[in-house]
Amino acid sequence: MTDILPETPALHADAIEGLFDRTFGPGHFAKTAERLREFSASLPEINRVAIENGEVVGVCRVWPLVVGAARTRALFYGPVAVAPEHRGGRLGQKVTRAALEAGKAAGWPAAILIGAPAYFGEVGFVVAPRGRLTFPGPQDPARVMVCDLAGEAALLEGLVTAP
Repeated sequence: MTDILPETPALHADAIEGLFDRTFGPGHFAKTAERLREFSASLPEINRVAIENGEVVGVCRVWPLVVGAARTRALFYGPVAVAPEHRGGRLGQKVTRAALEAGKAAGWPAAILIGAPAYFGEVGFVVAPRGRLTFPGPQDPARVMVCDLAGEAALLEGLVTAP
Protein backbone atom coordinates (compact mmCIF):
# COMPACT_ATOMS: atom_id res chain seq x y z
CA MET A 1 0.00 0.00 0.00
CA THR A 2 1.18 3.52 -0.81
CA ASP A 3 0.71 6.28 1.77
CA ILE A 4 0.57 9.93 0.72
CA LEU A 5 1.92 12.22 3.44
CA PRO A 6 3.26 15.73 3.98
CA GLU A 7 6.99 15.93 3.43
CA THR A 8 9.18 15.63 6.52
CA PRO A 9 12.46 17.16 5.31
CA ALA A 10 14.69 15.30 7.77
CA LEU A 11 13.24 12.00 6.57
CA HIS A 12 12.48 12.64 2.91
CA ALA A 13 14.69 15.40 1.43
CA ASP A 14 17.61 13.21 0.29
CA ALA A 15 15.29 10.57 -1.20
CA ILE A 16 13.30 13.28 -3.03
CA GLU A 17 16.45 14.76 -4.57
CA GLY A 18 17.54 11.28 -5.63
CA LEU A 19 14.13 10.68 -7.21
CA PHE A 20 14.36 13.99 -9.10
CA ASP A 21 17.82 13.06 -10.40
CA ARG A 22 16.63 9.61 -11.55
CA THR A 23 13.46 11.01 -13.10
CA PHE A 24 14.69 14.18 -14.80
CA GLY A 25 18.48 13.85 -15.00
CA PRO A 26 20.93 16.66 -14.33
CA GLY A 27 19.40 18.89 -17.03
CA HIS A 28 16.36 19.72 -14.92
CA PHE A 29 18.31 22.48 -13.16
CA ALA A 30 18.51 24.44 -16.43
CA LYS A 31 14.75 24.85 -16.81
CA THR A 32 12.98 28.20 -16.33
CA ALA A 33 10.99 26.68 -13.46
CA GLU A 34 14.23 26.27 -11.53
CA ARG A 35 14.77 30.06 -11.69
CA LEU A 36 11.64 30.39 -9.54
CA ARG A 37 12.67 27.63 -7.15
CA GLU A 38 16.27 28.71 -6.59
CA PHE A 39 15.17 31.89 -4.76
CA SER A 40 12.45 30.25 -2.72
CA ALA A 41 11.95 27.38 -0.30
CA SER A 42 9.40 24.64 -0.79
CA LEU A 43 6.58 24.24 1.72
CA PRO A 44 6.93 20.84 3.44
CA GLU A 45 3.49 21.17 5.03
CA ILE A 46 1.94 21.39 1.54
CA ASN A 47 4.41 19.15 -0.36
CA ARG A 48 3.26 15.57 -0.64
CA VAL A 49 5.28 12.36 -0.84
CA ALA A 50 4.13 8.87 -1.73
CA ILE A 51 5.73 6.29 0.55
CA GLU A 52 5.76 2.55 -0.13
CA ASN A 53 7.62 0.11 2.08
CA GLY A 54 9.41 3.04 3.72
CA GLU A 55 10.70 4.48 0.43
CA VAL A 56 9.75 7.68 -1.38
CA VAL A 57 8.23 6.59 -4.70
CA GLY A 58 6.47 9.83 -5.65
CA VAL A 59 6.55 13.52 -4.82
CA CYS A 60 4.88 16.84 -5.56
CA ARG A 61 6.85 19.80 -4.28
CA VAL A 62 5.15 23.18 -3.85
CA TRP A 63 6.70 26.66 -3.71
CA PRO A 64 5.33 30.08 -2.78
CA LEU A 65 5.50 32.80 -5.41
CA VAL A 66 3.99 36.13 -6.33
CA VAL A 67 2.43 37.26 -9.58
CA GLY A 68 2.40 40.69 -11.21
CA ALA A 69 2.67 44.21 -9.89
CA ALA A 70 -0.02 43.42 -7.30
CA ARG A 71 2.27 40.65 -5.97
CA THR A 72 -0.67 38.24 -5.74
CA ARG A 73 0.24 35.17 -3.72
CA ALA A 74 0.12 31.81 -5.47
CA LEU A 75 1.68 28.37 -5.21
CA PHE A 76 3.95 26.84 -7.83
CA TYR A 77 3.46 23.07 -8.15
CA GLY A 78 6.33 20.88 -9.25
CA PRO A 79 8.43 19.10 -9.86
CA VAL A 80 6.17 16.10 -9.74
CA ALA A 81 8.13 12.86 -9.95
CA VAL A 82 7.31 9.16 -9.73
CA ALA A 83 9.82 6.31 -9.50
CA PRO A 84 10.00 4.48 -12.86
CA GLU A 85 8.72 1.22 -11.39
CA HIS A 86 5.57 3.02 -10.10
CA ARG A 87 4.59 4.86 -13.27
CA GLY A 88 1.33 4.19 -15.04
CA GLY A 89 -0.85 4.05 -11.93
CA ARG A 90 -1.65 7.76 -11.69
CA LEU A 91 0.57 8.18 -8.62
CA GLY A 92 1.81 11.59 -9.86
CA GLN A 93 -1.77 12.78 -10.07
CA LYS A 94 -2.54 11.41 -6.61
CA VAL A 95 0.33 13.27 -4.93
CA THR A 96 -0.50 16.43 -6.90
CA ARG A 97 -4.17 16.24 -5.93
CA ALA A 98 -3.22 15.79 -2.26
CA ALA A 99 -0.87 18.80 -2.48
CA LEU A 100 -3.64 20.87 -4.11
CA GLU A 101 -5.98 19.98 -1.26
CA ALA A 102 -3.31 21.02 1.26
CA GLY A 103 -2.73 24.34 -0.54
CA LYS A 104 -6.45 25.08 -0.56
CA ALA A 105 -6.81 24.13 3.13
CA ALA A 106 -3.93 26.50 3.95
CA GLY A 107 -5.81 29.36 2.26
CA TRP A 108 -3.62 29.89 -0.80
CA PRO A 109 -5.69 31.47 -3.58
CA ALA A 110 -4.32 29.75 -6.68
CA ALA A 111 -1.84 27.28 -8.14
CA ILE A 112 0.48 27.50 -11.15
CA LEU A 113 2.14 24.55 -12.84
CA ILE A 114 4.22 24.03 -15.96
CA GLY A 115 3.28 20.66 -17.39
CA ALA A 116 1.30 18.48 -19.74
CA PRO A 117 -2.33 19.59 -20.03
CA ALA A 118 -3.61 16.08 -20.76
CA TYR A 119 -2.05 14.79 -17.53
CA PHE A 120 -2.56 17.67 -15.09
CA GLY A 121 -5.96 18.62 -16.49
CA GLU A 122 -7.29 15.52 -14.74
CA VAL A 123 -6.53 17.09 -11.33
CA GLY A 124 -8.06 20.48 -12.10
CA PHE A 125 -5.39 22.50 -13.90
CA VAL A 126 -6.32 24.43 -17.06
CA VAL A 127 -4.04 26.13 -19.57
CA ALA A 128 -3.68 29.81 -18.67
CA PRO A 129 -4.79 32.33 -21.29
CA ARG A 130 -1.85 33.07 -23.61
CA GLY A 131 0.20 36.06 -22.44
CA ARG A 132 -1.47 36.27 -19.04
CA LEU A 133 1.53 34.96 -17.11
CA THR A 134 5.18 35.59 -17.90
CA PHE A 135 8.25 33.89 -16.45
CA PRO A 136 11.89 34.80 -15.79
CA GLY A 137 12.93 32.85 -18.87
CA PRO A 138 11.47 31.10 -21.90
CA GLN A 139 8.38 29.00 -21.34
CA ASP A 140 6.01 27.19 -23.69
CA PRO A 141 2.65 28.95 -23.11
CA ALA A 142 0.76 25.75 -23.99
CA ARG A 143 2.20 24.16 -20.83
CA VAL A 144 1.50 27.04 -18.40
CA MET A 145 -1.42 25.91 -16.28
CA VAL A 146 -3.42 27.31 -13.36
CA CYS A 147 -5.89 25.95 -10.83
CA ASP A 148 -8.23 27.60 -8.32
CA LEU A 149 -7.47 26.84 -4.69
CA ALA A 150 -9.09 29.05 -2.02
CA GLY A 151 -9.44 31.87 -4.58
CA GLU A 152 -9.54 32.42 -8.32
CA ALA A 153 -6.62 31.58 -10.60
CA ALA A 154 -8.23 33.75 -13.30
CA LEU A 155 -7.09 36.80 -11.32
CA LEU A 156 -3.41 35.94 -11.81
CA GLU A 157 -1.69 38.21 -14.32
CA GLY A 158 1.86 39.38 -14.87
CA LEU A 159 5.39 38.28 -14.13
CA VAL A 160 5.69 35.17 -11.95
CA THR A 161 8.53 35.54 -9.42
CA ALA A 162 9.78 34.16 -6.13
CA PRO A 163 8.42 36.05 -3.10
